[in-house]
Amino acid sequence: MRMSKLFFQTLREVPADADVTSHQLMLRAGLVRQVAAGIFDFLPLGLRVKHKIEQILREEMDAIDGQEVSLPVVQPAELWQRTGRWQAIGDDLARLKDRNGRDMVLGMTHEEVITEMAGGVINSYRQLPQMLYQIQTKFRDEPRPRAGLIRVREFTMKDAYSFHTDFADLDAYYPAVYQAYFNIFRRAGLEVVAVESDTGMMGGTMAHEFMALTPIGEDTLLLCDTCHYAANRQIATFVKEAAPAEDALALEEVETPHVNTIAALAEFLGVPESRTAKAIFQMAEVNGENGKSREQFVFVVVRGDMELNETKLTNALAARRLRPATAEEIKAVGAEPGYGSPVGIDRAKVLLVVDDLIPRSSNLVAGANKEGWHYKNVNYGRDYTADLVLDVVAAAEGHGCPVCGEPLRAVRGVEVGNIFKLGTKYSAAMDALYLDEKGESIPMVMGCYGIGSGRLIASVIETSNDENGIIWPVTIAPYAVHLVSLATPKQPEIVAKVEELYAVLQKAGIEVLYDDRDERAGVKFNDADLIGIPVRLTAGKRGIEKGIVEVKNRRTGESGELPLGDVAAGVRAILDAERARIAQTVVAETMR
Repeated sequence: MRMSKLFFQTLREVPADADVTSHQLMLRAGLVRQVAAGIFDFLPLGLRVKHKIEQILREEMDAIDGQEVSLPVVQPAELWQRTGRWQAIGDDLARLKDRNGRDMVLGMTHEEVITEMAGGVINSYRQLPQMLYQIQTKFRDEPRPRAGLIRVREFTMKDAYSFHTDFADLDAYYPAVYQAYFNIFRRAGLEVVAVESDTGMMGGTMAHEFMALTPIGEDTLLLCDTCHYAANRQIATFVKEAAPAEDALALEEVETPHVNTIAALAEFLGVPESRTAKAIFQMAEVNGENGKSREQFVFVVVRGDMELNETKLTNALAARRLRPATAEEIKAVGAEPGYGSPVGIDRAKVLLVVDDLIPRSSNLVAGANKEGWHYKNVNYGRDYTADLVLDVVAAAEGHGCPVCGEPLRAVRGVEVGNIFKLGTKYSAAMDALYLDEKGESIPMVMGCYGIGSGRLIASVIETSNDENGIIWPVTIAPYAVHLVSLATPKQPEIVAKVEELYAVLQKAGIEVLYDDRDERAGVKFNDADLIGIPVRLTAGKRGIEKGIVEVKNRRTGESGELPLGDVAAGVRAILDAERARIAQTVVAETMR
């Protein structure tokens, strides 16, 4: 491709609204353009990368018996109503009406549609298992798009769905997808870790997220370097060390003026935060009568040195969502903001949840439910009891690994893929049934597996760049070679030699981006580094007359010379070495 004909534009300045490296470089290198918040155009260079990633996706899905289908973006609301997600999902789901007033949605995911389709085709155990996948546009009305392609509203996703006779068959197949995902990311030049994760709105019995470790990540991961335990903070557990057992002391009311935070309370009384009880007030939207939702006041008690994990609480309550209670709502149950405790509240109005460390912690300091006062020596069982006692706190750096007890390490990550064991949540709701050997009608057991191609591109750039621009892995680079001509129009013989070299490379089957523009050498070199193609060839008057071209490996920075007659072979050797390096990373993984 000649750059004089290429539809692109490089930018020298960092766009003001681009806050992460990948967003900045994709705009500056002319890969994408932003249309609106969370909505992007892909330009030719960016689309070539996207297509190469999607080819890797197809190859790895086909290798585990996947079959590609295409499902509609616009879907009838009735399908989502049958599974309950029409009601359960809030404004993220884009709803619309067609000209006949029929409710429709823009698909943010395709469980309903694929399950309805499978139920209409599969009717016997002899047709199972099946693996179907698509690479399709989706729309999620994300309230806070950010970080370029990391969090968008419109995106392309490879979503795959497997159908099985029973859980044993799903359990046997799931590791194959787990391995295929590692293959995909490593072939794309991205190293990831797989962590246990929350099933979220998808539901199911097990889920893993594949995380690219980067400071810009929205997720916190807890990793153990000793036993390799890995989990998203949303569900991570840890060894909770209880204080030594003590005899319960008499409840004592103490004045604590203007002390309405745990940190201030601990300092005022000269006690560690672990000797305090933290009160957290939430309103949970839960299912009520006749399928309608209602709000439930939830009073949560955790030890003062711990933080509430809202995902754990949401899952424990089967809540649709949580929000902080208002001061008026808190006072209405007999509690006091900043000085709350479960002692003396109106239990008829409250669902009281305590973390499972609280019953093992004696003589804690807690609020007295009146401004400026706290209680000393509050004890679970004597002074109050709870409706639910369970793990509702968040793991953090240094907490003990739940498997081996060694300290956990906290890192940030971007989720680039996820896999779920869905079970029968969707097949039962959608009547996707099959006849078993006995002729009995049984819901199919399902798995679900997703990767966003745009987010994968952005994550590769986040982890593979330098101060000059992108450093593309050879497997997904828009072109393999960037041929930079330094010949000027006043040097027709040299121009002809560079044109001949361009033709030789193309004839050898090597993808070439040919910078034939009438620009200064500095501009061309800057653009080459910014775009980040693996091999740069520089051809100018001095080199052509010597019978050589300069060659540079973008990843390593190594440079040298190639004889004009051996350029294609020399370039192929460099590219083969780069491909071999990536191929060596594609190794067998043990599912954790």
